[in-house]
Amino acid sequence: MAIENTTPGRIQELVEKQRAFYATGTTRDVQWRKRQLKAFKAGLRKWEKPLADALWADLHKSYEEAYLTEIGLVYGEIGEAIRKVGRWARRKGKPTPLTVMPSSSYIVREPLGCTLIVSPWNYPVQLLLNPLVGAISAGCTAILKPSPYVPRVSAVLQQLIEDTFPEEYVAVVQGNRVVNGELFRHRYDLVFLTGSPSLGRIAMEAQAKYLTPMVLELGGKSPCIVDKDANLKMAARRIAWGKCLNSGQTCIAPDYLFLHKDIKDAFVEAFKQELARLYPGGTEQSDKFVHIVKESAFDRLTAYLADGKIVAGGRYNKENLWIEPTLLEGVSPDAPVMQEEIFGPIFPILTFQDREEVVKFVNGREKPLAFYYFGKGADGWDIIGRTTSGGACLNDTIMHIANSNVPFGGVGNSGMGSYHSERSFLAFSHERSVIKTPTWIDLPFRYMPYKLFSLVKKML
Repeated sequence: MAIENTTPGRIQELVEKQRAFYATGTTRDVQWRKRQLKAFKAGLRKWEKPLADALWADLHKSYEEAYLTEIGLVYGEIGEAIRKVGRWARRKGKPTPLTVMPSSSYIVREPLGCTLIVSPWNYPVQLLLNPLVGAISAGCTAILKPSPYVPRVSAVLQQLIEDTFPEEYVAVVQGNRVVNGELFRHRYDLVFLTGSPSLGRIAMEAQAKYLTPMVLELGGKSPCIVDKDANLKMAARRIAWGKCLNSGQTCIAPDYLFLHKDIKDAFVEAFKQELARLYPGGTEQSDKFVHIVKESAFDRLTAYLADGKIVAGGRYNKENLWIEPTLLEGVSPDAPVMQEEIFGPIFPILTFQDREEVVKFVNGREKPLAFYYFGKGADGWDIIGRTTSGGACLNDTIMHIANSNVPFGGVGNSGMGSYHSERSFLAFSHERSVIKTPTWIDLPFRYMPYKLFSLVKKML
């Protein structure tokens, strides 16, 4: 199945329609937004099975994993927005200093306007629809661009959106990189993009002439450190799960292992055991193990197997795009597998004797989207305090994305901005400062020739 490119003329039409609709002020009404969120929830319920079926067809993603990592997360975001959007959007009074009295101070959260949301193929449902929850909650319009690499999912997403919203409010544009270029040519009030750092740079360059604000959720090589006093069985289980989730095709997947030399061999054995517990019959025939998205990604990943000695896994089958979870030791920091985000079930192993080695290595590279440490809590906080990343887990992987009460986002090369829950609302909003001053009194101290300057200076 192939996705047909949306034409430049059609893109132009949608941009103009959404600008005209936003100008009517319809989306500013909070009750109207609530109705759209409820319609969104009903639409997702209606199209849930077709989405799950498409995720299986495109990615070999089981219903359980599809629900836990995609559809269920969107339900959660929509439900919270329905309950709280009135509070989020409410005008908020703020303290007023004596020098501004008797005025009153407020923050008004207003929608940014017409937005573009671009999503990748690895979590094609939640990474397109979760930002849309923020756009709807904030009162924006949205043009959505799903990935062509999961054509069945993208087709169902378009059906869901067209069945739920008028196109002058929310619309889907389909296609490849040519379509991306055409989309980036137009002006938006916000671009929300999840993808690679290279795509983020292309979008930023194209939108720079408009000074468009952007939220970029990118990626990078997220380190996973296992110290000598870690609970190896627990660490191996949680790391194996985090790496096998979506077959490692996760922007916050643990990318490479940094193992203390004293426990390296023991961890490798524990990893094998825990992997066997996760997949008793192996991963190739399992309906709970996602396959690689396309042949070019498969070829890139299998080429990495030559960058070290295989100590676990290593088998693959191009016919069904399956790669067995694999551990590689003896990997050089300069090897190809250590240069780019792996985005697959391959785990290169580096070793360390002192945590200072880890700090220097991580800080010497681009800032990662995630950071994982297994060991004593105090040592974990110490190493977190001397490094940086978009998010982090101590004695776990992936789970920081599951809590909507904390922000999710990157830093530096791994992205900018954050979202989830109220932060999604804020990502699509402008916080406008408003000072309301009464007319029944007009204090003279601010006017020339500043006769009360000495008194004002003491107040400042």
